[in-house]
Amino acid sequence: MKLIDSILADASSIATLRRDIHAHPELCFQEERTSDLIAKALTDWGIPVHRGLGKTGVVGIVKNGTSDRAVGLRADIDALPMTEHNHFAHASTYPGKMHACGHDGHTAMLLAAAKHLSKHRNFDGTVYLVFQPAEEGGGGAREMIKDGLFKLFPMEAMFGAHNWPGMAAGQFALKNGPVFASSNEFKITVRGKGGHAALPHVGVDPVPVACQMVQGFQTIITRNKRPIDAGVISVTMIHAGEATNVIPDACVLEGTVRTFTLEVLDLIERRMQAVAESIGAAFDCTVEFAFRRNYPPTINHPKETEFVRSVLTDMVGSDNVQEFEPTMGAEDFSYFLQEKPGCYFLIGNGDGSHRVGGHGLGPCMLHNPSYDFNDELIPLGGSMWVKMAEQWLNSPRP
Repeated sequence: MKLIDSILADASSIATLRRDIHAHPELCFQEERTSDLIAKALTDWGIPVHRGLGKTGVVGIVKNGTSDRAVGLRADIDALPMTEHNHFAHASTYPGKMHACGHDGHTAMLLAAAKHLSKHRNFDGTVYLVFQPAEEGGGGAREMIKDGLFKLFPMEAMFGAHNWPGMAAGQFALKNGPVFASSNEFKITVRGKGGHAALPHVGVDPVPVACQMVQGFQTIITRNKRPIDAGVISVTMIHAGEATNVIPDACVLEGTVRTFTLEVLDLIERRMQAVAESIGAAFDCTVEFAFRRNYPPTINHPKETEFVRSVLTDMVGSDNVQEFEPTMGAEDFSYFLQEKPGCYFLIGNGDGSHRVGGHGLGPCMLHNPSYDFNDELIPLGGSMWVKMAEQWLNSPRP
């Protein structure tokens, strides 16, 4: 494993910063303290800072030489609205908030790279260090773009990474094409006519109508889209009624849709609305159909993915660079990849054995109240970002 000596030497101090961030988690667009900590560290290392994109985003600018070439490296900085079950020294001090997805570690790895890049600058061009808020549902990447990220900081490509529990520390995984799905939500209100449960014939019961809709939606997956195209419809909430002997006036269905392509998403949304409205009409119910598109699918670009594969293979060997099996989870790095070529990949977080005494009883998995980032990744992740930036800027222009 090829690690950078200066990053290894600084790993302990960067881990202290990471644990400070972990102990003070902040939710999307509220990352004021976290942004202050990041900006202070970058400024102390002589790195100019731009603040305010996406409200609490921070961009560090590391320049060297005369080239107009530039590359972007991204870390997300927000936490989740969860209560932490860990009791070690750096556990969350904010009730109901927790770094349960490792964004504190992503920030630490990029800070480790930033310190080295500022000191050594073995490249010709500019490295933009993008510390992005509000990945967990707020669309912080989209908001940074709206606020002018790529206009203010034009770059050739953008790269990002996420830690992955269950994959060994020292291993990576990536894939060309779709890697994370789109994330979308729906809410369907079925309105009938309430009445006494003993006299269903004088009312219009929306509950069995809603049940038929749930079943009908699955035929969209099995009979409308091509079998080789991935898509998931999950009805996760059904709300109706207030008493056991009363037929309710309305029944509300809510849930999510996940796809890897916008074409399949268009098909599913169109067919869901048609199925819902047709079933409602067949049973004398009215239907209100609402569909909200959140994050688009995360789709890696071919050349940039092979570039990342080459850098990582040189660092850890081909046996430790795996092919990533796409997941139906979502990631707002997708917005960056819609605007710029790039690659989003995984870095192994281990099996949880790195956790010190005082961790919760649950597994060390993402979005679990017993999760904690593995600080052993800081020198690896920091070295990874430095090598990626240097090799990109020192290679021929794409």
